[in-house]
Amino acid sequence: MYIYIMSKNLLIFSLFCIAFSFGMNKASSQNTAIEKQNNTLKQPPYLKAGDTVAIVAPSGILKNRIGEVQQAQALLKNWGLHSVIGKYVFNKANHFAGTDDERCEDFQNALDNPKIKAIWCARGGYGTVRILDNLDFSKFKQNPKWVIGYSDITAIHNQIHNEGVESLHAMMCVSLPKDESEIEASISTFKNTLFGNPLSYTLKGSSYNKTGTASGQLVGGNLTMLHTMLGSKTSIDTSGKILFIEEIGEYKYHIDRMLQSLKRAGYFDNCKGVIVGDMTKLRKNTTLWGTSIEQLVLDALADYNFPIAFNMPAGHEPDNRTLILGRTTQLTVDKDKSSIVFKN
Repeated sequence: MYIYIMSKNLLIFSLFCIAFSFGMNKASSQNTAIEKQNNTLKQPPYLKAGDTVAIVAPSGILKNRIGEVQQAQALLKNWGLHSVIGKYVFNKANHFAGTDDERCEDFQNALDNPKIKAIWCARGGYGTVRILDNLDFSKFKQNPKWVIGYSDITAIHNQIHNEGVESLHAMMCVSLPKDESEIEASISTFKNTLFGNPLSYTLKGSSYNKTGTASGQLVGGNLTMLHTMLGSKTSIDTSGKILFIEEIGEYKYHIDRMLQSLKRAGYFDNCKGVIVGDMTKLRKNTTLWGTSIEQLVLDALADYNFPIAFNMPAGHEPDNRTLILGRTTQLTVDKDKSSIVFKN
């Protein structure tokens, strides 16, 4: 009987230890997830007069775009900045601005050069994903600098976010029109952000706005690119974060399909909010979708309680305001207006 009682007590004690250990491990995992979720990203140094910006072309070909790149250099010079152009920027390799190796070399050199304080992508298009896995960010993480662009550059923004560094979703060299006053707001927010001035926006209201408040790191970019990254090491964990999306040249059903795919993958499960930028040049299918693009987004995200703000002037329209990706952001959404305030 004594042996039986001792064996029974030992069994109870063992089960208690296992349960306690499981609880501790679970709590530790939850704490690690929360710590990761709330981790502040490295902020590259803001620019100052005399700094150097590298202009590179990691994506599409720059056919007949030399004038726009020179205009971008002149703009930087007016701000007191120097510029260098990547060795292969104006090369041609079918669809791309040089071969994959050439585009990768230009970008890698800019990442590694400590004299370069910002990397400005000349244009988007397509091609960044082809060089992404060959880029080495180790020196960049030791000496972070601003990487600037949008559209196809979303792939690099995603990777940089996962490396723990902020970046700028902003205009590119080919965004400059002959009359720069046409995009004065885009240029001024770009300059102000580069030089470290506080950044905030008040957006015009929308009856489609899903009201509420949220705070979290801002992530995202082009919807197609976010969808393309899904399932790879470059996909972003949106837990505790605010997601920005924009798109160009897609059918509405394509946009719904991408949102549904992201949704099924758990992309929005722990998201804190969504900011919808420009949905530009939407294509018309022979079978009409039947609702506005705003309603499409609301329907796709109807299962979630986070706020959704429309009318952010960022994306493929001339008015393309700068966003600091990875920066903690306060989002307030009402029907009559929304506000986005970046923590300085």
